Amino acid sequence: MKSLLTAGLAMMLAAANPAAKVDDLAWMAGQWSREDGARWTEESWTSPRGGVMLGHSRSGRGADLREFEFLRIAAGEDGTPAYIAQPGGGAPVAFRLVQHDAASATFENPAHDYPQRIGYVREGDRMIATISRIDGSKAQSWDYRRH
Repeated sequence: MKSLLTAGLAMMLAAANPAAKVDDLAWMAGQWSREDGARWTEESWTSPRGGVMLGHSRSGRGADLREFEFLRIAAGEDGTPAYIAQPGGGAPVAFRLVQHDAASATFENPAHDYPQRIGYVREGDRMIATISRIDGSKAQSWDYRRH
């Protein structure tokens, strides 16, 4: 009887909190930018399609490009969405989705040197991206506006 109750409770919890899907992150889609004097950063995300969101980021000063990154969000081997970054077009590094709701997402990879955590929060036409170590230290944020 006890195992039957435990199984029933587990099924109810699974139904109340279904596994995350890439489609749950559709709120990130769009073109986002920030400018601070001559410095600028842009980040773009496609809407989810075929279980994938594609993105890119680039930063610079004035007319000069300083950094770029290819991005994607896709289901990992266990089906949980992962944020996959390729800074400068290099080797991909995956960060597993560990928390999300209707307007925020947190991805983590504790084995990576830096960053280990990547977070996004959307508030209307504003999206804040933050990178940090797993404990939240060495945080850097970008406050984007939709355009």
